Amino acid sequence: MMVQIFSTFEHSTNLELAITMLEQNGIKKENIFAVPLTNRKTERRLFDSIHNADGISMISTGAALGTAFAVVGASVGFKLAWGPIYCGLIGTAGGFLLGICIDVFYYKVIKKQRRLLRGKNTEVILIIECGESQADTVENILWQYYAFGTARVM
Repeated sequence: MMVQIFSTFEHSTNLELAITMLEQNGIKKENIFAVPLTNRKTERRLFDSIHNADGISMISTGAALGTAFAVVGASVGFKLAWGPIYCGLIGTAGGFLLGICIDVFYYKVIKKQRRLLRGKNTEVILIIECGESQADTVENILWQYYAFGTARVM
């Protein structure tokens, strides 16, 4: 009975070494299929929509700084002519805008530089078709060469 083993790798020399080791252990080239995944061509959206969210909150820093600046503004407002309410509202708006600016700068500039320095390595899906007796050996080879994950389909 034939078994298909699926695994994912980072596109690196470990993938090439794993394929070479599989061939040395009796897996034919015709039974090894590698599919490279493509990277995202467009930049991620900075702000989420109601239908699409990436889990990154752009207002959390703004809310925290808005609260802190509101307290400071209201405290200082007791000594100013405008009073604590107006000074507190001004502090809230200023802190919120400062927090939004910090988040936009962080995600657009700093995170982008880290991504460029790290490089965009694609992942590769490796599909191996082998006999049931070879399946354990194939999985061990894949794990030995740092597969991200494997799956066996009979």
